[in-house]
Amino acid sequence: MLAPRGAALLLLHLALQPWLGAGAQTTPQVFDLLPSASQRLNPGALQPVLTDTTLNELYVISTFKLQTKSSATIFGLYSSADNSKYFEFTVMGRLNKAILRYLKNDGKIHLVVFNNLQLADGRRHRVLLRLNNLHRGAGSVELYVDCSQVDSIHNLPRAFSGLAQSPEAVELRTFQRKAQDSLEELKLAVRGSLFQVASLQDCFLQQSEPLATTSTGDFNRQFLGQMSQLNQLLGEVKDLLRQQVKETSFLRNTIAECQACGPLSFQSPTPSNTVVPPVLPASLIPPVRRCDSNPCFRGVRCTNTRDGFHCGPCPEGYTGNGITCSDVDECKYHPCYPGVRCVNLAPGFRCDTCPVGFTGSTVQGVGINFAKTNKQVCTDIDECRSGACVLNSICVNTLGSYRCGPCKPGYIGDQTRGCKMERNCRNPELNPCSVNAQCIEERQGDVTCVCGVGWAGDGYICGKDVDIDSYPDEELLCSASNCKKDNCKYVPNSGQEDADGDGLGDACDEDADGDGILNEQDNCVLTHNVDQRNSDKDMFGDACDNCRNVLNNDQKDTDGDGKGDACDDDMDGDGIKNILDNCQKVPNRDQQDKDGDGVGDACDSCPDVSNPNQSDVDNDLVGDSCDTNQDSDGDGHQDSTDNCPTVINSAQLDTDKDGIGDECDDDDDNDGIPDLVPPGPDNCRLVPNPAQEDSNSDGVGDICETDFDHDQVIDRIDVCPENAEVTLTDFRAYQTVVLDPEGDAQIDPNWVVLNKGMEIVQTMNSDPGLAVGYTAFNGVDFEGTFHVNTQTDDDYAGFIFGYQDSSSFYVVMWKQTEQTYWQATPFRAVAEPGIQLKAVKSKTGPGEHLRNSLWHTGDTSDQVRLLWKDSRNVGWKDKVSYRWFLQHRPQVGYIRVQFYEGSELVADSGVTIDTTMRGGRLGVFCFSQENIIWSNLKYRCNDTIPEDFQEFQTQNFDRLDN
Repeated sequence: MLAPRGAALLLLHLALQPWLGAGAQTTPQVFDLLPSASQRLNPGALQPVLTDTTLNELYVISTFKLQTKSSATIFGLYSSADNSKYFEFTVMGRLNKAILRYLKNDGKIHLVVFNNLQLADGRRHRVLLRLNNLHRGAGSVELYVDCSQVDSIHNLPRAFSGLAQSPEAVELRTFQRKAQDSLEELKLAVRGSLFQVASLQDCFLQQSEPLATTSTGDFNRQFLGQMSQLNQLLGEVKDLLRQQVKETSFLRNTIAECQACGPLSFQSPTPSNTVVPPVLPASLIPPVRRCDSNPCFRGVRCTNTRDGFHCGPCPEGYTGNGITCSDVDECKYHPCYPGVRCVNLAPGFRCDTCPVGFTGSTVQGVGINFAKTNKQVCTDIDECRSGACVLNSICVNTLGSYRCGPCKPGYIGDQTRGCKMERNCRNPELNPCSVNAQCIEERQGDVTCVCGVGWAGDGYICGKDVDIDSYPDEELLCSASNCKKDNCKYVPNSGQEDADGDGLGDACDEDADGDGILNEQDNCVLTHNVDQRNSDKDMFGDACDNCRNVLNNDQKDTDGDGKGDACDDDMDGDGIKNILDNCQKVPNRDQQDKDGDGVGDACDSCPDVSNPNQSDVDNDLVGDSCDTNQDSDGDGHQDSTDNCPTVINSAQLDTDKDGIGDECDDDDDNDGIPDLVPPGPDNCRLVPNPAQEDSNSDGVGDICETDFDHDQVIDRIDVCPENAEVTLTDFRAYQTVVLDPEGDAQIDPNWVVLNKGMEIVQTMNSDPGLAVGYTAFNGVDFEGTFHVNTQTDDDYAGFIFGYQDSSSFYVVMWKQTEQTYWQATPFRAVAEPGIQLKAVKSKTGPGEHLRNSLWHTGDTSDQVRLLWKDSRNVGWKDKVSYRWFLQHRPQVGYIRVQFYEGSELVADSGVTIDTTMRGGRLGVFCFSQENIIWSNLKYRCNDTIPEDFQEFQTQNFDRLDN
């Protein structure tokens, strides 16, 4: 029978046999290139290595650490004679890339670029370059970083054949190390497998795909398979050894118990009349047992005696005669804390961890005495000290648990919303806001602080903000993002974009990408491209052109995949090629087309009426074929599609999707609880909650306590807390409306949207035009910063609201100087300086009549009505920021607009009443003015009637009575 150890070795030998048989692999030849190495390679020895055409693979190993965003040439081979490059590996930390340069067969340098690498981050990195077949052309380079393959490039031109033949021609250089940089390892390896070379860096490479298709790759895969079989066999050996140990232990105990009986004794005294048995021959008398036969229990002391042996007491934790010992169950003496499991061991015991809500150590020991004198102690945890309850609330500690109570005196809230210091905008002592901030009381009684116009910060601390883009001129001592110093102090840039990371915002950086080419001459303003290469000769260089070989100055990219529509065969990214897609710019996998006009319902302006040309003359998103222009309530939606045809609701909100708009639906969420009438009102009008749970009895249901429309955006930051479809200000999706489509005096506007849709820039001196968001509003507050960032020209810029179509909208427009329009047809239009509020209701629509009417200050029959004009007749100033605030309540016709320069109010329309448009969409307006910035744009749904409307009505009624 084979001993356990022998069996294990045999199995191990059998398992390793396939691996051992593969020993024909060539051991790699390794050269240490570091100057400090004990066996430094003579640079001249590199030449025969690099020029040996029999070498199929070459490996370069390096380990280094570079400062964050630094750049360095890690190693390179150069000509000693003329300093020309043979081979060079460079890390460019700021650009997160590495570049490999090597000498091609034709004597020119070839570049291999590895992108998206973070090798200059202050951490230690292991890099392995594998060069394959470069002597023969169509070679490849593989890059491994920290034991993982990050890139591979194939079909590379030949290398190294241009090396000189002089042995002193090759010179090795490494980077100039700084205090925080280090080069720990630099080695060259030839021949051998990738696995063998990687092991020099303690790497065991694993990839989802084979490492190579060569014999080396086959060898590595064979090795991995053999290692898997080896692990399985070793497990079987382990099980076999464990079983044999158990059997041996059982046999030993059995023999010990038999031998415990001792030798037979025939020396007992007998009566004289007793027949004495014959004495056995000495050869048949068993020998006296001694300690060398291990008769005692393991760990028990054995002493030889005249008659044999003597066993001492059993070890601690056992009971018995020393020959046979049994484990003592210490758990019978209750050493563990009540409720904690006690585990009996052989020998000894162990107590599990203390119960939840208690703290204490686990106890483990041996013997009855230890169990009695070292009982486990578990101490109650005071959860209240570790913040179990909401901060500033009452917390009651209990044994093993705790209980949370209401907020402490002086604080308001509960365990769900938190307990905040009682604040009140109306009480100066409870108002936490800066003197330069506005105090706002929210729906749940919370107080929000917002810095006033011309100031920026978190509301508790506010600093001067000269360009009114919500970033202070200097750094503030607060943690909010709006406490950081403005990177363009005099030009509004609410997104603080900084392409080259130099601390100077793109809006005021003459070289925004830091490539040494000024923005005006740079064909990639925000992308570093010194070569200015431009394959398709459009306005954008290859480095930033989303269609490098197709002219596309609009750079439109509908699906945002980085490939411009002009060269994207699936513009909307819905998986259906453009040529087959019936909605090329709107995702619609189902391709549904109810009217069969070849235009899918998802993008059809008349989904129920065939209109293949999709004509929409008035730009209201309803095709001419189904556009009736019958709008009974004047909210911009024709009666045939209006979900409340007789109730003003431009937003068309329909929470329960039952086809009835919320404005005329008695149960908006369809939960059976009417919104207003008994048994209502519904305490969560927009969220189904038939049980009407309200744990804090504040009249607002628990399910919508802090998020009334349940859109996953809390009310405090939700721009429309009662509309789940609108959450944040966003003009990234917009409709362009050209107001003079036939005119050729100027080009159309060029709109650029920044800061996630909260900033718009118009760059061209253009015909009148609009950029209109797709969200329609009932009552709304709309604000933004207006800035003309040039000293060229003096024309119109402004914003629009209540947009229903290209003939129906309100516009607030500002002219810098007086000027007569240069085209007198169809009438002579004269613009006066100053701010104007106009209601556009054009019978002709976009064209020369509307164009001249917009330019003209005053009413124009059947085109435009002037509702208000700033009596100061003051034009806007070049490179000066203004902040506007608009309030529009279409249900009563209330309009008011205010303009600030810095913190000073410079224009106020007062209460203006007009019901021409009963709600609509928002946007911006320009006419013949370039370089306009609309920054830090904000809109908010608001149907609350302002107090000054009541005052206005009262004053007007009194005037009429008199």
